[in-house]
Amino acid sequence: MPSFAPIRSVERAIDVLMALNRYPVCSLELLYQQTSIPKPTLVRLLETLQHKGLVTHAPQYGAYSLASGVKQLSAGYHGEPRIVEAASALADALTRQIKWPLALAVLDYDAVVVRYSTIPNSPLALLHSTINMRLSLVGRALGRAYLAFCTGEERRALLDILKLSANEEDTIAHDRKAVLATLRKIRQQGYALREPGIRPVSRTLAVPVMEGRRVVASLGMTWIASAVSDEQAVKRYLEPLQDLSRFIGKRLADL
Repeated sequence: MPSFAPIRSVERAIDVLMALNRYPVCSLELLYQQTSIPKPTLVRLLETLQHKGLVTHAPQYGAYSLASGVKQLSAGYHGEPRIVEAASALADALTRQIKWPLALAVLDYDAVVVRYSTIPNSPLALLHSTINMRLSLVGRALGRAYLAFCTGEERRALLDILKLSANEEDTIAHDRKAVLATLRKIRQQGYALREPGIRPVSRTLAVPVMEGRRVVASLGMTWIASAVSDEQAVKRYLEPLQDLSRFIGKRLADL
């Protein structure tokens, strides 16, 4: 529940923008019919939005329409924000069911970065937060799930970048033959596990998130290693993770 009442003037400004978005041009009368906002208030809102470059007015026709400035409002809505919106509610629901925390990670140059986590909904999480945590592409399950399912060209470029990495977990990338063999196995089995020996108190099982044929993120579940074996985790949780990944891909297509 919200901790305060919505700001009415902001609600009304958004209602006006949404109404203008439904028609190429709007008269004041049409906007009044669409929003039920009193006309004097509508005029003040429209003049304010015009001042901010979001609305244009043709006085000779008494018409209002959206201005090109509205494009700036959606300029940041792509890539990561879109993926998080597609995944967050679904991931929260799965954690409430299985209790273990989930994380959604996206590529950031030479690593994947956690952009969403269900730790707040998990009673079994070992960390307070993993948001913005950078994870190795070759050592961590979330990184491996991305690297294994990206295109061959992207994979080669990323492995070349990792040769220069100072991250101790990336030293595995120096043995290109071994890494490629591991990635082939991950593609065959459809999931990735964290490299043994890296933070052994816990384990992570991860799968790719696909938008069409392109991998756009990775989705992982982390558990306490002493509570569940790798084999048990795969048997119990791989199918729900894969189902969730497919649902996220469908939501991305819908968005």
